[in-house]
Amino acid sequence: MTQMTQEEIVSNTKTVLQGLEALRVEHLTLISNLNEGSKKDPDKSDIVMKNIENIELGLGEAQVIVVLASHLQNIEAEKQKLRTQVRRLCQENAWLRDELANTQQKLQASEQTVAQLEEEKKHLEFMASVKKYDDNQENEEQLEKTRSDPVVELFPEDEAEERHNMSPTPPNQFANHANAGYEIPARLRTLHNLVIQYASQGRYEVAVPLCKQALEDLEKTSGHDHPDVATMLNILALVYRDQNKYKEAANLLNDALAIREKTLGENHPAVAATLNNLAVLYGKRGKYKDAEPLCKRALEIRENVLGKNHPDVAKQLNNLALLCQNQTKYEEVEMYYQRALEIYEMKLGPDDPNVAKTKNNLASCYLKQGKYKEAEVLYKQVLTRAHEREFGTINGENKPIWQVAEEREENKLKNRENTPYGEYGGWHKAAKVDSPTVTTTLKNLGALYRRQGKYEAADTLEDCALRSKKEALDLVKQSKVAKILGVPDENRRQRMKDNDNYDDEIKRIHK
Repeated sequence: MTQMTQEEIVSNTKTVLQGLEALRVEHLTLISNLNEGSKKDPDKSDIVMKNIENIELGLGEAQVIVVLASHLQNIEAEKQKLRTQVRRLCQENAWLRDELANTQQKLQASEQTVAQLEEEKKHLEFMASVKKYDDNQENEEQLEKTRSDPVVELFPEDEAEERHNMSPTPPNQFANHANAGYEIPARLRTLHNLVIQYASQGRYEVAVPLCKQALEDLEKTSGHDHPDVATMLNILALVYRDQNKYKEAANLLNDALAIREKTLGENHPAVAATLNNLAVLYGKRGKYKDAEPLCKRALEIRENVLGKNHPDVAKQLNNLALLCQNQTKYEEVEMYYQRALEIYEMKLGPDDPNVAKTKNNLASCYLKQGKYKEAEVLYKQVLTRAHEREFGTINGENKPIWQVAEEREENKLKNRENTPYGEYGGWHKAAKVDSPTVTTTLKNLGALYRRQGKYEAADTLEDCALRSKKEALDLVKQSKVAKILGVPDENRRQRMKDNDNYDDEIKRIHK
């Protein structure tokens, strides 16, 4: 027996209802005739009456079915109406979400603009209070803060080296991202950028609760053992690290490491990134022996995943070398730096900034061992390469700054009057704000000359480094003021060009 639809049931019920109604009329007529006849038959009348009762019962049931069908149709119509309202509400909800996202983006942009204006205001106040930069050590420290050098010391150097003006250029500290080799979801990437912005402004009272709330929401929706939770733990650890809360940061990184090893595998690049972050954190606390195996494991993972000659492997080698250097394992330090140098030169070319930085790192290792000659060779290589990029091929008339410095040393010994420094190509222009490694190399080689008793050569390089600082400060001042006042780019470039002629003006004044 086939199953009938609701419409078929209602239609058949109405047909039956009509038939029963007709049959009822016939039975009523029949009972009327039986009661009016001369010969009444009680038995037949009883049978007809029972049939009439059954017919009326069937009519009642049929009417109930029809009414029930009508009621179900009304319910279905109401359901469709409610579904339409739900779809409309979903569309309005999606629109409101888009509006909220746009409003949040505008709010973030406004906060960035406010923060930038505050920094520019502080810088203008600083410019108004500072008049002489050459004679003020505090101004030199402020200049260092304005440099956009991405190379930051992994661990702070000891005070003795700072007194000797030795400024090695160690490799990067933490990874700039909390997740290498792991795609951060869009919502976490936005949150990460917002947290980093607050942290860079020192607004930890906003950044920390923001991270904690996001972490709590992620654990509720995705569970504790999820890569996104590890991402938030890394971000919060970076914020704690910036507040010098190393213990709390280490606990978070250990938790993130366990999650990533469980969810992504023990040899995933994101695991290597967390290992490196944890190693750097231990290094900052002076726990070099605890940090070294973590750094070595991160190196092994990156070698297996990226290949032994990948630039990220070289970065890890730099970190490992610095850890070993703090433990006076100089043979290992030299091996790691030399291998990193080979990778950078092979993969990125001899002019990549990492080449010069790694040579500075290796030279610093040589200095700690008293290998002054080897360190001097590396410093000269960095300065020679910078000279060739800035001034062209070296010849008798076109000499790098270290040759100029040594010639001035010889002239001093021969009791000859040294010519003004500005005549030697304006070498400080090759060590401006866009070449912080060159400035560092100038100071390092100058300090090395001073140890060797070559004071005139040391003064030449240190004077060049000092001029590069003032050049950088002038450029920063002009750029910020021009940006605030809306000076066109052409006018700003012309003023910078005029500023490059500063030394020629000074030379003419002295003459």
